[in-house]
Order: sequence, then C-alpha cells, then structure tokens
Amino acid sequence: MKKPKIALTVAGTDPTGGAGVMADLKSFHACGVYGMAAITSIVAQNTKGVQHIHNLDPEWLSEQLESIYDDEQPQALKTGMIASKDMMERIQVYIKQHPEKPYVIDPVMLAKSGDSLMEDVGKQHLQSILLPYATVATPNIPEAEEITGIKINDESSIYQAGNIFIKEIGSKGVVIKGGHSADLTESKDYLFTQDDVFTFTEPRFETKHTHGTGCTFSAVITAELAKGKSIYDAVKKAKKFISLSIEYTPEIGYGRGPVNHFAYMKKVGLDDE
Repeated sequence: MKKPKIALTVAGTDPTGGAGVMADLKSFHACGVYGMAAITSIVAQNTKGVQHIHNLDPEWLSEQLESIYDDEQPQALKTGMIASKDMMERIQVYIKQHPEKPYVIDPVMLAKSGDSLMEDVGKQHLQSILLPYATVATPNIPEAEEITGIKINDESSIYQAGNIFIKEIGSKGVVIKGGHSADLTESKDYLFTQDDVFTFTEPRFETKHTHGTGCTFSAVITAELAKGKSIYDAVKKAKKFISLSIEYTPEIGYGRGPVNHFAYMKKVGLDDE
C-alpha cells in the first residue's frame, strides 16, 4: 500500500465539528491526505457563537509539535487560530527548520459570530513572525484590512493589499477571499503570487450556514500542496471544494451551521486530478 501524504494543522478546536482542527481533519480526509493536528486553544463554541476560550500553555503546543516531528514529517503545515506571540514563535521554529515544506496560514482573528479569537498583541506580531514564511496566506477581507492597514472596498484596493502581502510582508502567495464583498451574485477570490494574479469565481448561495469556511478552504489548499500540487492548482480545487461545501450544507444547529466537508468527495471524487 502506498504511504499517504501527511498534512498537519495547528489550530483551535470546535466541539461541534464545524471549524478549527475538526474541520481541517475532515477536509484533509476528503482530499485523500492523512491529517495530524496540534491544538493551540480549546474553544467552547457552537453554531450560535463562542462561549469560552481556553488558550493552552505554549509549552503544551511545543510538546505536541515535538512529538509529531520526532516521529513523522508532514508534507505540508497549516496554522489557524493562534492566540499569542509566544505560540507563533514556537511554530516558527518548525517552519524554519523545514523551509522546503509548504506552509499555509489562515490568519484567524474573528469567528463567524464576531467573537475575537486572537489577542491584540498577537495581531501585531502575525505580520513579522509567520506571514513572511507563508507559501499561501488566506485572509478574508476584514483580516486583510487588519494586516495591511488599508480599507478594501473595490478591486483596486484588493490589488493594493495583495501587493503588500507579496512585496512588503514577503508571503509567496496570498488569497484574498471575496466572501465579505458586496457582490450578491458571485464569490470572487484573488490569488496573488510572486509572478502573477489569478481570480477564481463561483456562484454565491443564499445561506447563513458558512461556519468554518475559512478553515476548510485553507485546509484543502494545504492538502493539495502536501500532494505536490502547485499553488494555482491547490487554490483552484479549494475554491470549487468550498463552493460545493456551501451549496450542500448539512443544516446543522440553530445558528450559522457548518459547511459540508464531504460534498466535493461525493460530487467530484478523489480521481479528479
């Protein structure tokens, strides 16, 4: 039997399974990749919002990462919710030790409910500690505004923000996601690389069930990079994957429900590449 590719997620939890490491592991599985996870924070949340956050001692994070890397080398790494500067620095150690491994950062700052998931001091250091090492960063519009310091309200400002990520911060690639745009008919994402700019467009669906979209999208990119795919191909699949996930939501919970992490696998399958 052929040994599977491995993707590692470093993020917080969601006991209802819609976001965080739970969503990441489902997405890895749906892409045919073996998933590993290291926990940064234990989050009491559901489709209605975040009730409590317990950030783990950073030393616990280091112990988890040491256990993983002492035994197996993931082909790609993704980070999601990282609460503090100390945690960022501990993750950075492993990124720098394995510069050949793709690194995807979902700069999670707010839950869908609007609850803050990152300390203010963490926001200040994200740009210098982790983003310069990113193979792909996946901010939504509010996150891109927070990181770049510019107001994004049209395509011109999206290009301005993308250039800041690539030329000033040093990320190899960034996807500025269009889910928060004013366009009510389609969702358009912009991929900036060091060489080019690409756009990916899918229909926008009338649903409130979008919990975990950012986690899922970035996890699929991570899985595809772990399989050796290019940034372009990884983002292209992730865009289709998340579109189907939103179109066929499982309608779980009384608030903003999760997306369907297995819709792509059922509709397209694993033999699409």
